[in-house]
Parts: sequence; C-alpha cells; structure tokens
Amino acid sequence: MERVDKKEIITRVDAIEQQIHLLTEHLSVLKDQLAYMMEENQHLYLENHHLREKVERDEQQPVTEAEEAEAGVGAGYDNLGRLYQEGFHICNLHYGQVRKDGDCLFCLSMLTKH
Repeated sequence: MERVDKKEIITRVDAIEQQIHLLTEHLSVLKDQLAYMMEENQHLYLENHHLREKVERDEQQPVTEAEEAEAGVGAGYDNLGRLYQEGFHICNLHYGQVRKDGDCLFCLSMLTKH
C-alpha cells in the first residue's frame, strides 16, 4: 500500500476549498446580475404595457382633419405635457422612458420654453 503524504492531502484540500470559495463568489455575482435583469425586465414589461394602453386610448379617439389642422403646434406641446403628467420623459435624453425619480429638469425646461 502506498504511503499517504499528510502535507500533500492538506495542500489539496486547501486548493479545493479555495476553488469552492471562488465558485461561490462567482455564483453570488451571477445571482445578483440575474436579480437585476429580472427587475429590469419587469420594469420594461410595465413600461411597454403602459405605452400599449396609451396607443390603444389614442387609437380609440380619432381626430378629424379639421381638428388636427386647428390644433397645430399647440397640440404637440399639449400632448408632450400630457405624456409628462402620465409619468414619461419627454426630453431628448430619455424620451418615452418612465420617470422614476420625480421631476426631470430637462423635461420641465422643454415644457416651459413655449
């Protein structure tokens, strides 16, 4: 029977322990990334749902050509204001995204320009 070197066994066990520790750290990072992606996916799902509802509402309210011509540019700003009040960005940086942190200075500056 072969003689077992105790020092070699301890060294091998330590190496395996380090590998397990490293794998645990990698698994933890992957778990955090997965949680973030799931949260982002839910956010995008809700944003998409709200936008689809808005499109459906807008499609149910047809505008005649006369109303469209009469409304002109002012209606565009009214629509932007309404979108902003519904919780969406109207600025060129984040247009169409849901506002998460209250008012956006860029959006507000667009609304107050005209």
